[in-house]
Amino acid sequence: MPPLDTQALRAAIAHLDDPQATAAQVRVEGSAGRWYGTSGVADLRTKRPVRQEDAFRIGSITKVFVATVVLQLAAEHKVDLDAPVQRYLPGVLPAGFPPITITQLLNHTSGLPAESGPDVPDLSTPEKVLQHRYDRWTPRRLVSLVSHGPMRFEPGTKQEYRGINYVLAAMVVEKVTGRSYGEEIGRRILRPLHLTRTSVPGNDPTIHGPHVHGYLAMSDGTLRDATEYDQTEAWGEGEMISTTGDLDRFLSALFSGRLLPAAQLERMFTLPPENVRMTDGGPARYSAGLQTVTVNGVTFWGKTGERYGYNSAMVATRDQQRRLVYSFNPTHRDQTQMKMTLRIADAVTKGKD
Repeated sequence: MPPLDTQALRAAIAHLDDPQATAAQVRVEGSAGRWYGTSGVADLRTKRPVRQEDAFRIGSITKVFVATVVLQLAAEHKVDLDAPVQRYLPGVLPAGFPPITITQLLNHTSGLPAESGPDVPDLSTPEKVLQHRYDRWTPRRLVSLVSHGPMRFEPGTKQEYRGINYVLAAMVVEKVTGRSYGEEIGRRILRPLHLTRTSVPGNDPTIHGPHVHGYLAMSDGTLRDATEYDQTEAWGEGEMISTTGDLDRFLSALFSGRLLPAAQLERMFTLPPENVRMTDGGPARYSAGLQTVTVNGVTFWGKTGERYGYNSAMVATRDQQRRLVYSFNPTHRDQTQMKMTLRIADAVTKGKD
């Protein structure tokens, strides 16, 4: 592992005009070096700088929490990962759909249809996005969006990243335990690890306590505060709130085997067979809950997340020599966000010249 180049990390988040962002924070931990840095402001109105305790929306990092609970239930013999989801949720998917296993949900090889129908919201402009910010969704209604079209592919034969897989996984958690999936995450992960700044908001559109605001650029270039946003549209797959410190503690506990027995943890580091490829032809990169990426020869496992005004990731090498948690606040939801991600990833893996 190369020595940590703190100067490169500082430079990676210094330029908030490319891509346009209002704030950034990066936490690096592990045996190969530690660093925490910020740039920008948590609130454009007050100009308050970002602080370590500031929470943010973590988007699809939520999936790692859900997958952890599902794998815990598997270890407790309450969920069979090779059983079809239809066994646990009879009647939720159309009768004509093929069996889809719990594993195929967790590693995105389900082949479920694309969302379609009159309930799919029009989010084609930032103005329309904000018109839908208080829409209230139920899990069943989310599943109904994929109940009309043909299967994308035979389950288990290809990989395609889909949020609906985790909506169904969270529904399984609720069916098996008799409690909300948020309660199970709290009971099994948040409270034991003392992740006091992490929450599953449910139908509460606000972020409580110190937090970073998210902003969205309108078509005329003006910025609107998008922090307050009903997250039920991301139920089970992208709704949680956390901090860099809490996410690092979660990641460390997960990789250290404190949350899962060895057999279940190994599933988080196991990709589908080599003949299973992404629908774009690329190699599979999602396991049961995590994704993998190699940057400058360093292989990380973890998860990225995105909500309007928020972009984040938590990743680590499997030996935890290097753990990285970052969050930044882009004002445009487009491919320009990758510039910041790539700068941070490059800085944390290259080392000093």
